[in-house]
Amino acid sequence: MTETVLTTREGRVAILTVNRPEKLNALNDQVRDEMLAALAALEQDDGIGAVVITGSGEKAFIAGADIGEFAGRTPFDQRHAMRTPRIFDVGAEFPKPVIAMINGFCLGGGCELAMGCDLRVAADTARFGQPEIKLGLIPGGGGTQRLPRLVGLGQALRLILTGEMIGAAEAREIGLVDLVYPAAELRARTLELAARIAAFSPLTLKVAKEAVRASQRLPIAEGLRYERDLFCLCFATADKEEGVAAFLAKRDPVWTGR
Repeated sequence: MTETVLTTREGRVAILTVNRPEKLNALNDQVRDEMLAALAALEQDDGIGAVVITGSGEKAFIAGADIGEFAGRTPFDQRHAMRTPRIFDVGAEFPKPVIAMINGFCLGGGCELAMGCDLRVAADTARFGQPEIKLGLIPGGGGTQRLPRLVGLGQALRLILTGEMIGAAEAREIGLVDLVYPAAELRARTLELAARIAAFSPLTLKVAKEAVRASQRLPIAEGLRYERDLFCLCFATADKEEGVAAFLAKRDPVWTGR
């Protein structure tokens, strides 16, 4: 089998590229397994501060699941295929920032994978949608839960119940995408953003991500208490001491991740 997930590096940024351009980078079992393995390795790599996920070629980020794998599957087969950990969830749970660099079709499971990332940066030519309704299915990678949280109930129902595609500009307008750039600038702009983020303290990035993600599951009063506790815990770190000392000395900090 050919390698379906390629890992490259630019400084402290790792780029994971789904490499099935002939299938519009559709997700199959091999892609899922290789992506989980790649992310597990990057989690342990102190030289990596942020991860960018994208698709190979110019047509697609990830155009959904590989539908050929659905044929003949029983509910038990599908339940096994959807066992945890799932790539749709690891972006949210991964301790380092994860950015989806969306270079084309971002449909079905591809859109769900992007929604699980921390940030979504799209080319102006990208297209988005949850077309599962056209197959007699519903989104199964988190789409019914994450999409309403990003775009609101009405817009989520519109996309899921119609299965229609929308362009990058509309995706940005409704909150599905965070940034949109001309296709020719997408890679440079996304990697510039990732590098800026990866340059900060890895420990502080992890805590910041954890605090913000908690807002999705905690009531506001409990979330504020959790934020306060994490803020105070930062005072036990060497990076907090370095950050304050560097600010007062008007110099750049040197982070150690401790």
